[in-house]
Amino acid sequence: MSTFHVMTGATGTIIRPAVRKIGVSDVFSALREGYEDFREKPSHYAFVALIYPIAGAIMIGWSAGVELLPMVYPLLTGFALLGPLLALGLMEISRRRELGQPADWSSVLDLLKSPSLPSLLMMSAYLVTLFMIWLVVARGLYLSMIGDYPAPGLFAFASGVFDHPNAGVFLFWSNAIGFALALVALLISLVAFPMLLDRDCGAASAVSTSVRASLANPVPVALWGLMVAALLAIGMATLMVGLIVIVPVLGHATWHFYRRLVV
Repeated sequence: MSTFHVMTGATGTIIRPAVRKIGVSDVFSALREGYEDFREKPSHYAFVALIYPIAGAIMIGWSAGVELLPMVYPLLTGFALLGPLLALGLMEISRRRELGQPADWSSVLDLLKSPSLPSLLMMSAYLVTLFMIWLVVARGLYLSMIGDYPAPGLFAFASGVFDHPNAGVFLFWSNAIGFALALVALLISLVAFPMLLDRDCGAASAVSTSVRASLANPVPVALWGLMVAALLAIGMATLMVGLIVIVPVLGHATWHFYRRLVV
């Protein structure tokens, strides 16, 4: 029976696997391989069950008079912070396909037996913490710079924000802080989740390897981050319908990006 461990692997040591230098072409190759996994093992059905209840909850709260408009943007953009956590099952499917193992959703439940589960939970807690910080900061900035006034509808709300004397400062600081939190999330989780699926190394090793891989490949990693942000924005612009395909493809692609970055 495996021992309980979080920050290190079963041996109690922090391993430092070698990281590769990759090029821009590897980013697009990982995305292509992610799409191939998606086409072979369509996983978008699971995200229908995830996305539409969230959208429905927002609409129900909105129609019930709950003031959600100021939090819609932080909630949608914060989705990217939780991306690696939400895509964990997709990475596992890609890992199993690579090994020639059964790769259906029932086999993904074997993650619950993984010796890396405590470390995965710790990494999940990191991302959820960043997400909560973003929501609190975004709400605080809105209240302090714009004010908490009732908005009768989306367009009236947007007009009120952009016409406000503090609009420029508010947009600058909210986007700057959001970018900083997204950068932290990218650095610590770029390869951490797939690495913990691949080997029982502990959260400390996964995070340090993620940071080293990012610093060793600033241009490809920056392109990866921009590509993820752009694709998620496109998906949200389609009233989240596009996310049904985009999120699974990105989840699968994350596994292949990890395989190119870490030996």
